[in-house]
Parts: sequence; C-alpha cells; structure tokens
Amino acid sequence: MFQNPQKVISNQYPAWKYLLLVVITAVGLLYAMPNIFGDDPAVQVSPVKSVQFDETTVSQVNRVLEDAGLAVKSSVFENGKFLIRFKNTDDQLKAKSLLKESMGRTAVVALNLAPATPEWLSAMGGQPMYLGLDLRGGVHFLMDVDMDAAIAKGYERSIDEVKSTLRDVKIRYRKVEVENNQLEATFRSIDDLTAAQTALQEAYGERYSLTENTESAAPKIVMVMTEKAQAETKKYALQQNITTLRNRINELGVAEPVIQQQGDRRIVVQLPGVQDTARAKEILGATATLEFRLVDEKGDPERAEKLGFSPSGSQLYHFRDGRPILLKRQIIVSGESVINAQSSIDPQQGSPMVSVNLDGAGGRKMLATTKENINKRMAVLFIENRVETVEVDGKKIKKRIKTHDVINAAVIRGQFADRFQITGLDSSQEAQDLALLLRAGALAAPMEIVEERTVGPSLGQDNINQGFMSVVVGFVLVLIFMVWRYKIFGLVANVALTLNLVIIFAVLSMLQATLTLPGIAGIVLTVGMAVDANVLIFERIREELRNGSIQNAIYSGYEKAFVTIADANITTLLAAIVLFSFGTGPIKGFAITLSIGIITSMFTAILGTRAIINLMYGNKRVEKLSI
Repeated sequence: MFQNPQKVISNQYPAWKYLLLVVITAVGLLYAMPNIFGDDPAVQVSPVKSVQFDETTVSQVNRVLEDAGLAVKSSVFENGKFLIRFKNTDDQLKAKSLLKESMGRTAVVALNLAPATPEWLSAMGGQPMYLGLDLRGGVHFLMDVDMDAAIAKGYERSIDEVKSTLRDVKIRYRKVEVENNQLEATFRSIDDLTAAQTALQEAYGERYSLTENTESAAPKIVMVMTEKAQAETKKYALQQNITTLRNRINELGVAEPVIQQQGDRRIVVQLPGVQDTARAKEILGATATLEFRLVDEKGDPERAEKLGFSPSGSQLYHFRDGRPILLKRQIIVSGESVINAQSSIDPQQGSPMVSVNLDGAGGRKMLATTKENINKRMAVLFIENRVETVEVDGKKIKKRIKTHDVINAAVIRGQFADRFQITGLDSSQEAQDLALLLRAGALAAPMEIVEERTVGPSLGQDNINQGFMSVVVGFVLVLIFMVWRYKIFGLVANVALTLNLVIIFAVLSMLQATLTLPGIAGIVLTVGMAVDANVLIFERIREELRNGSIQNAIYSGYEKAFVTIADANITTLLAAIVLFSFGTGPIKGFAITLSIGIITSMFTAILGTRAIINLMYGNKRVEKLSI
C-alpha cells in the first residue's frame, strides 16, 4: 500500500520579504532619529505690520547679542524673520529682554523652542514628533464667547437686508433700527405697515416673529428673533470663532494647537511650546477684518475733525499717515464675506496688492454698489482688535484696543463683484499680513479669557522623564521575562519589540502627530500587546514540538496562532477607532498611539520574528530549539 510522502517544510522566506523588512527597519530608524536631538531654546524676532527687516536690522540684532556676551548656538535670518538659538534658557530669556528693548515697537520678540535636528536629516523630511502641552509646556486658555453680542450682531446684520427687501417691493419706511434687543421698522402710514407686514413675513418668517404696533406715534413692525434662530446664531458664532482662531494660529506657525469647543459658549485653546504668555494673548486677541464703505464726498473731513462731530450718516476716520476722511456709516461688505485673500504685486504699478474673493452674498452687494456709484470713491477700512496686558498701580489688567485705519480710497472705475484687488499698501510684508488676517476671518462675537494657565518647560520635562521612565521600566521587565521564559526565542522577541517602538516613533514623526501623556500610556499598552502575540506563537510552537518535527512545529506555531492574534488585535483596533471617533483631547492621543502600535506590533511580532527565526533555523537540521 502506497502513502503520499509528508510535505517537507523548510521555513524559508522569499528574498522580497527580507528586503521589505530591511527597508522598513532602515526607514523607521531614519525617521525616528530626529526625536533623539530634542529642542533648542530660541528667540523669534518678527517685524510688525508695515516694517521690513534689512541688513541694518541684522547688524543691530548681532550687535545687541555680542555686547551682552551671549553664547548664540546659531542665528538664521529667513523670510524676513530671525530665529536665534541658544544653549540654555537663561541666555534665551536675557536675549529676549534685550532684543525687545532694542527693537521697540518695530518687532515682535517671542520665545520659542526650535527642533535641533541636523540639516541633512531635515532635508530628507525628518522632523521630531510634536509634544503636547503636558509634555512640552505652553499655555492654556479658556475663552468665553459673548453670546449677547452675537445676537445683537445678528440683528445688526439684518438691518440692511430688511431695508433692501422693503426697497425692492417699493414700500416707504422711516427707519429700520435695533432697539431694546429687537428690530423695529417704522413707517409713515398704516397702509405701508400692512404691505410691509406681508413682505417681511414672507422673507423673514422663519427667523423672526413679527408683531404690529399701531399705538405708537408712528406705526411700526417689531421683529424678534425666534428661539431656533437665536440657537443657530449662537452656534454659528461659536463655530466661526473656533475657525478664526484655528486659522490665525495655524498661519502664525504654532505647532499642533488644540482648539476645541467646551460647553455651548466656551472655547479651550492650548498652545504647546509657547512660553511667552503675552505673545500668546496677542495671537488670540488680535483679530482683524475689513469693511468696504463709500466715501462721503460732500462732507468736509478737516472741518469734522476740528469740530469733533461728523455729518449725519457719516463717520470720521483717518488714513495711516493721519489724514482725515469721512466715510458713509453703511457697510457694503465686511471681512465675514471674504473667502480667500492672496498677496501679490500689481503688474501695472509694481506695488504690493491683495487679491480678494468674496462669497455669493458679498459679491452681489458689491456688484449692486459699484454699479450705482461709478466714478465715486470706495474706501477700505482696516479694523484690528487686540487685547494687551498693561500694568496700572502695580497690577496687571487686560485692555481691549480697537484701531481703525483707512488703507486706501480709490475711485470706482467700473462695476465688479466677488473678485477685486486692494492696492495702496506700504510694503509686501503689509500685504502678506493683511492677506493672512483676512484668510483667518473675523470673530463673529467678542471673547474674554476667563481662565489662563501656563505649563512651564521644567514641568513638561518632568512629565517627559516620568513617561519615558515608565516605558523603559516596562520595556526592560518584559525583556527580562521573555529571555528567562523563552531563551533564544525570547531574545528574538525582544529585537522585534525594540523594532516595534522604533517604527511607532517613526510613524508619529512622519505624521507629525502630537505625543501626550495618554499617548505614552498607549505605547506602554502596545508593548504588552506585542509581547502577547509572541507568547501565543511560542507556546504554540512548544505544543507542536511534542507532536512532530522541529520545522513543522515552527511552521504550525506561526500559522495556527495567526488567527488568534489577528482576532485579538482587530477587536482592540476597532475599540481604538471608536475612542478616536467619539473621544476628545487626551482620549484621541491615547487612541492614535494605540492604533499605530497595534498595526506595527502585528508586523514585527509575526513577520519580523519569523524572518529572524527562518534565518536561524530554516532549511537546517535542528536537534533542539532553545525555547
């Protein structure tokens, strides 16, 4: 009787699998390496609006540092800004004070932490992963949005809309204004009121409840925002403020800020790595917008400035050089209608300009205005809001400052809508700053900082040291246990475990993800789960050794344990995905590192260890396994 010969198992991988393992290991080591070098304490010097740094400024900065005898690690002047690195925080703080005193109001001097990654590694895209507020230090703000002001602003936005609606249906009105937190439209006669009631009910019935008042001196319609409309307005104000803050902070280069909603009217802002609290407040408080208004050609701005009051329907403003100008109170469009803004050079005049794109509603208003006002002037009013901390009688108080500057007042040569250019700017830097501020948008409602915390770098370093120590202790204990329990196979598992940590840090660095204390907890958990996979494989090999040859035992141990390992890791990965989807802040950080760790541990525990075992025992006559 003939029997089929038993399948011979050699336990060998094809060359491409070994090559894949080598490539991934090399890439992992390369991109995990930037995390070794840490950060340098640095001072960043940036020009304020309408100022450009030149060779004279470079000499001034170098002279200040040399006279003070400060040890500068490196000084780089790029894109019109200085980044000066120091060897210690004492020199950093001293340099910041000296430069701020020397540069005065022409520059913003801020503390920073700059990655110390070598240039050759940076050129290859190697960057360290970001560290969260709990590790790196920084500032934490809790900001309260003024919802009453948001509602009031909603009423004010509706004034022009209501007037436009009444003009379209040719109904005469005396005035439309906000009184006692409600919108009131006053008419000359009952007939006008009745006709207006129908038109306004049709146009605004979903947002406002309309009530007629015929007992007053002049008949009026009172429009009160519905509860649903108020809720939508508050929600819009909160979301718009979050978007504005995120855009502004991102464009100013703060790495991985946390900006999220808390409750129904508050916003949490965390800025890792920002050591200068005053500078952080400027970033948050200094939001800017534009208003486009027609110039009052009939009024005399010089006389209005001398007398101290403006003609009816107009308001006095000033150009940046101090010249007065009268502008109509009615706003054509504001910064809220700006979709995009890019700085460039005017090809005809060679001067800086900003190209502006408006949304649909803003484009329609601009088209209607320019169509009716050809050969009249339209001014661009730049409004900046910022909060400064000033010292009064030894106490620090917050002061809200609002400035109005007329950038230019140009003659409307032809009608235009949602695309146009702003010229008359002083410099390319001013054009870039203006475009940045416009892209960031305007706050939909004022905000106040109700809570402020500063996490110092020393506290952050303590957290890093403790978190690192927890990983090291857990890692070493696992290494010792694996070698004691599984001998040579335990050493192989330890190599794979080390590779797993390297790849996790490399992936976090390539994704430029933020590592927090909960993230470190996720890495520690991953170490344990990676060992679980090897324990399952090795125990299965032990069982198979009792039933067959050594080569069959190795093959069966990996093949039969794979399903169990996959099931355990997939269910954990699903839980991590749910945590990331529904969690916020620290929970997301934990979920990210856990998810990455699960995927990398599957690779190193199965493919990595088996590749090494195959090289050691594959296609060889083995009498005994050290397991």
